[in-house]
Amino acid sequence: MFPEYRDLITSLKNNDLHFTRLFDQHNELDQKIQNMEDGIQMATPAEIDTLKREKLQLKDELYAVLQKASGD
Repeated sequence: MFPEYRDLITSLKNNDLHFTRLFDQHNELDQKIQNMEDGIQMATPAEIDTLKREKLQLKDELYAVLQKASGD
């Protein structure tokens, strides 16, 4: 995710608690969605769709933090 910000992500994960929480929540949702799609964890398509929307919102928030931190 966001390879152009790789170094900035590493820095923010070490120095910005809010960014770290967002990043971890995004990764947890990604894993949960993958487990649901793979049939490891049971879920309805609507539940998966809801989680995908939440994940996208987190990604948008992460991107906004990255843009602000990079001065873009």
